Amino acid sequence: MIELYESQRAMRNMRRAAMQRGVVAILDVGSSKIACLVLRFDGTDPSDDGIGSLAGQSGFRVIGAATTRSRGVRFGEIHSMSETERAIRTAVQAAQKMAGIRVDHVIAAFSGAEPRSYGLAGQVEVMGTTVDEQDVARVLSACDAPDFGHGREVLHAQPVNFALDHRSGLIDPRGQIGNELSCDMHMLTVDAQAIQNLAYCVKRCDLELAGLASSAYVSGISALVEDEQELGAACIDMGGGATGLSIFIKKHMIYADTVRMGGDHVTSDISMGLQVPMATAERIKTFYGGVVATGMDDREMIETGGETGDWEHDRRTVSRAELIGIMRPRVEEILEEVRVRLDVAGFDHLPSQQIVLTGAASQIPGLDGLASKILGQQVRLGRPLRVHGLPQAATGPGFASAVGLCLFAAHPQDEWWDFELPVDRLPARSLKRAVQWFRENW
Repeated sequence: MIELYESQRAMRNMRRAAMQRGVVAILDVGSSKIACLVLRFDGTDPSDDGIGSLAGQSGFRVIGAATTRSRGVRFGEIHSMSETERAIRTAVQAAQKMAGIRVDHVIAAFSGAEPRSYGLAGQVEVMGTTVDEQDVARVLSACDAPDFGHGREVLHAQPVNFALDHRSGLIDPRGQIGNELSCDMHMLTVDAQAIQNLAYCVKRCDLELAGLASSAYVSGISALVEDEQELGAACIDMGGGATGLSIFIKKHMIYADTVRMGGDHVTSDISMGLQVPMATAERIKTFYGGVVATGMDDREMIETGGETGDWEHDRRTVSRAELIGIMRPRVEEILEEVRVRLDVAGFDHLPSQQIVLTGAASQIPGLDGLASKILGQQVRLGRPLRVHGLPQAATGPGFASAVGLCLFAAHPQDEWWDFELPVDRLPARSLKRAVQWFRENW
């Protein structure tokens, strides 16, 4: 944990340095595509004078964008290092060529890696009359990290609420007068191996990693409008190999999880059900897919096509109703899994229960209607926010996490490694604390 705290601090400093130079690359490593955006900043460095997702905003524009088919990534995690490295190099080089500039630093997002959310709380006495930076650092370090097990790393650790002498709901307590400061923090841990593989892969591409984020988190930043982030909403990012889920309230993420199923599984079902290659199944899904059958669908025939050389086999046709019959059970299964995760998170207790579907697989016709039946809430389809300079081809739901990563890079939310924590008070010092207690009491 101490090593992770130091490495996250180093990445934050690297991001700051890259932004001062004016250029940083965004890398969204997904199961179906790898997207790279090159951002140019206007030179205003976001200062650390605010806590929250909109603290220290800085203007940027996209000057280069490229996507390539993902290789070597399954369920949002790297399975073949050399193939993923080639795909990342292809995307980054194409984006650099479009931007006409070389990029050294990248900020990456990934899904998968079995995320787990924890809610932590800490409380300290204020040293002086007003709360200062040191008091915030002390209260963050007073939040006791749970024993999340071997082989896990903290990806995000964000203060979501401050309270000062019974006044709760404070966004930034610094400069306010009070005696007792308490804090609620959301901690997201992921499988350490997945992070290390991604970091190593980026390094092999001769790039410096200047930040890491969860795809579920950054998709929520870009797909949820400000009111939804404030009042409470869930963002479901349906990707190719995994479906990310994040819950926001008061502009902070309070829960994240991943379902290891996505659009690729629907394509795979079509491929097996119709006995066609994966590429043909993807084309049929894109052009004719759906989840709600009507009376017309029995009469609408789809040519499967093929290049087997067997004329009879290649000239087969299937009805659209048949196709929907193959797709619907898998989509229902994904949404049922999401429903289970929402129930575990206690989503029913939020004041507003808006659900926003985004990601490339959310474009299946009729999905929002089916989702509202299964999830039992108000459901809408979400597209990423408009970003200056973004090409038209990159404005669809499939680019929600890439656009969210741009916003995350430009004005990141404060996390506990942004503060100078007392070294002996770093979370995960349970053994140190036990030794100290023995010294003082025996």
